[in-house]
Amino acid sequence: MRPEQIIARLFRKKTAQTFDCPPKEKLPRHIAFIMDGNGRWAKKRGLPRSAGHAAGTEALRELIRTVSDIGIESMSIYAFSTENWNRPTEEVQALMKLISRYFLSEIDELIEKNVRITILGELDAFPDEQKQALIQAMERTRLNTGLKLNIALNYGGRAEIVRAAGLLCEKCVRGEIKPGDVNAELFDECTYTHGQADVDLLIRTGGDERISNFLLWQCWYAELIFEDVFWPDYTKQKLFEDLNIYAGRDRRFGRVKEK
Repeated sequence: MRPEQIIARLFRKKTAQTFDCPPKEKLPRHIAFIMDGNGRWAKKRGLPRSAGHAAGTEALRELIRTVSDIGIESMSIYAFSTENWNRPTEEVQALMKLISRYFLSEIDELIEKNVRITILGELDAFPDEQKQALIQAMERTRLNTGLKLNIALNYGGRAEIVRAAGLLCEKCVRGEIKPGDVNAELFDECTYTHGQADVDLLIRTGGDERISNFLLWQCWYAELIFEDVFWPDYTKQKLFEDLNIYAGRDRRFGRVKEK
């Protein structure tokens, strides 16, 4: 081999590997996303943080379509945490406007695709415009039987657990159950996602490796994948790559692997 051929081989650009979606039996029933990196995506491009959140909405649109089309039962997204109220006022206001625009522009397609929306979190903290948009989205899609789309807004995992414990206490006070009756099944009935499968796969973009108070109860045996890419750059092809990683995982749920 001539020297120039060796150099050409060393510096040849690798073709990006493409992935097909795994077969349905290998897919998670419930997939969750921590959509991190919108602000850093914008800063890298010299744009305001609000532009990053708008770009993240575009990425979300494609992911919802894809997850719905391949037949996953539930999809949960972390859109706004209880701690996000502490962000700069301008960013919070931009996020509130984005919530209104999103449901105004997307609700018809979500209805057409038979998606059912559930909001995870306490809605009373939202301005009236956003609160009504969220309530109407749940009401308009409540009879849909396709993808269960859970949108966490003003949500915290610990707050959800405290809320569920309080609901169980109220049932005890009313005499509906006894304290000794409380078990995981009864507790699960008091969570926002009751009736849905636990999270099988949690994907976080943006490079950080933590779950940040998201679906603590539901993620008890979830497989975790942390991506370096910012959320606006998370594509359908990247999803398929992660689904193939998940399909290759050995999920034992605390049991000894059978030979």
